[in-house]
Amino acid sequence: MSEQPLPQPRSSMREALEKEDKEKAAAVAAKEKAAKDKAPPPVAAPPMAKNGGKNGGGGGNGGGGAQPPAAEETTREIQVVREAYRREPAAPAYVMPEEPPAMVELVGWYLYGFCSFFITHLLLPVLFPAIVTQVAFPASDFTPEAKYVVKGATCSVHEMSMYQRLTRHSIAIADSNLSPLGWSGLSWAIGILIAAPILTQVAHHLDRGQYQSLILIAATSFGSFFCLLTGFFKTVWVFLFYILFIASAIIVAEAVHTRNLGLMIRGLAAHDSGKHLVLRRRAAASQLSLYCTAIGGIGAALMAAFMYHMLRRTDQLTGLWVVSIFSGLIWFIGICHGLFTNRPSSSSPTTAFEPNFFTKLTYSMTIARYPQAIGSLVAVFLSSFATMCIFTSGTLYAIGGVCIKPVLVLVLWILYFLFPLISLPLLHPIQIIIRADAVRMQLLGFIIALFVSGAGFYFKNHRWRAAHIIVIALVQSTANGILYSFGRILLLDASPPGKEGAFAIWYAYVRCIGAMIGFAAASAGPGRAGGSFAAAFLGCFLGIIVLIFGNVSNIGALKAAGHLKGMEDEKRLGEKGEGMSAVADSGEGRGRV
Repeated sequence: MSEQPLPQPRSSMREALEKEDKEKAAAVAAKEKAAKDKAPPPVAAPPMAKNGGKNGGGGGNGGGGAQPPAAEETTREIQVVREAYRREPAAPAYVMPEEPPAMVELVGWYLYGFCSFFITHLLLPVLFPAIVTQVAFPASDFTPEAKYVVKGATCSVHEMSMYQRLTRHSIAIADSNLSPLGWSGLSWAIGILIAAPILTQVAHHLDRGQYQSLILIAATSFGSFFCLLTGFFKTVWVFLFYILFIASAIIVAEAVHTRNLGLMIRGLAAHDSGKHLVLRRRAAASQLSLYCTAIGGIGAALMAAFMYHMLRRTDQLTGLWVVSIFSGLIWFIGICHGLFTNRPSSSSPTTAFEPNFFTKLTYSMTIARYPQAIGSLVAVFLSSFATMCIFTSGTLYAIGGVCIKPVLVLVLWILYFLFPLISLPLLHPIQIIIRADAVRMQLLGFIIALFVSGAGFYFKNHRWRAAHIIVIALVQSTANGILYSFGRILLLDASPPGKEGAFAIWYAYVRCIGAMIGFAAASAGPGRAGGSFAAAFLGCFLGIIVLIFGNVSNIGALKAAGHLKGMEDEKRLGEKGEGMSAVADSGEGRGRV
């Protein structure tokens, strides 16, 4: 097998492409000049222009009087360019090849996963509802029930105090009351709505700008700042702004993080084509995404353990404030990803005109022209909804429905976040051996989550033991990691080169919407776990239907996005009948980073 050339630096690539464009333009100009010299003289002179009479009726200079003035030609050219720009705002003339990621870039990318994974998996659904509970309903103002019995078992009054205050509708809003869980879900939803107009502008800058790392640094700094303020004002209303600002910031930051993943995958497969490109993209993307998810679980487990430790203090509000401060500091460390690397726009725009708000909005809707990407977004929404619904309802059921001890809740969370550190890296070589693409891996995740939610619904009236809950947590943690990892891979496979930013904002936005709705569905009836498990079961079932019957295909997504241009035989991409010996020379092993 012939050795492939090493990738050139971005500056060398750009110079080479510009030189090639100049050579092509010179060749076209020479051909036009030769054709003009060979052209026969005109039979009849055209009607004289205004200044044609001054030149003798336009007969001089080889019929030069028949051509429009230079100013008119320039005006016409500008008009043509503007019309092209209105049809396709900032369309790329060509897309620069991407470089493979350097070691420092990989470290920064994994580091941001470690520093931000817990924001949507622990900070928003667990920590902030607990802080709102302490502010809205302090333990000193609460008289717990003298006897709290669950399925024949008498629970400790002290252990059930937090659960009762967390689920009691103690926050008055107009003519209705909300629980701390409901208030957190409402604030989360408002943050998602506020992020929508911001993302429409961010998409253009991600794909056409030169300083994408500044967007990541600004969003992370903005969100982490509000994590430091949670204990200053002891009023419930201010938490509305804390939560909505943090939710908006994590959506923008995750969009940049996901966009960088797409560029790194493209760089690792820059010198492959056809079947080799498909297999190498599959290997590189799954390894990067699976490892980042596993590393992110470490950060979530550390924050869960720290939260449990601080809840044992007498002043629980101050303890939770300290946890929020450390969460903001750890999240802020993630700006190292922006400092270690900056992947500017790989597209050369055809025009120099600055787009306005509406052209940026139009560009952010580019995904609507790619049905494969729409299908993958639906799967991302359903997977995020189902996993968050299972996590929230399972936690509430373990505390209030089974009445397990707080230390077992800690064990449950730590195992849930740390087990993917073992299961996901082991899953990667299995995926390589069986040649499973992102669609099949998502189906596996949905099937596991379907089993977990179905078991929770079927045994909702039984008293679960701690061992049963722990086994369910281990299985569901693997499903969560699979769906989280391969959901973004499938969407990035469906994104055309140079438009990863416009697709990444939709991934981050839809995933956060699914998590918020799943949290709201589970917290709406904390004492009715069966309904929450049924909703998660339905979400998993619909996800399977979408992936199987929704015409969602990994190969189809790659082809529609333009990654497989020039391939004449699609059957060569099929995985039936391929011998295992082809792995050695397929490029799949070289896709590992």
